[in-house]
Amino acid sequence: MLNAVQTISIFQKQPNPKVVSAGQVIFEVGEPGDCMYGIIQGSVDILVDGKVVETISAGEVFAIGALVGVKNRTYTAIAKTDCQLAFLDEQRFLFVVQETPLFALQVMKNYSERLTRVERSLSGLRK
Repeated sequence: MLNAVQTISIFQKQPNPKVVSAGQVIFEVGEPGDCMYGIIQGSVDILVDGKVVETISAGEVFAIGALVGVKNRTYTAIAKTDCQLAFLDEQRFLFVVQETPLFALQVMKNYSERLTRVERSLSGLRK
């Protein structure tokens, strides 16, 4: 499995990273999505129903659903700190997976773990 440093290195190779200021909305729930993001620097808050359910940082990926058939964003992502984000659309994602097959496993593991954490967080909020 890849570690955070290896994941960051994959994203550092992507052209035109997006620079986002602290407090800036990266995307909102319900918006259409066509790419996933990798955090090169900084941290991002994940919000569901206006509440922060998770904060993720450098080496982590998010918005993966856009590449596996989820057409609209299911949460809001806001930069907690100044961030540098790389993004992969479906074509770039497939290229990276061909070049580094373990990257696909890392993305699936990350996606699965995040879903589990968010579900636990949400069930705690509803009680």
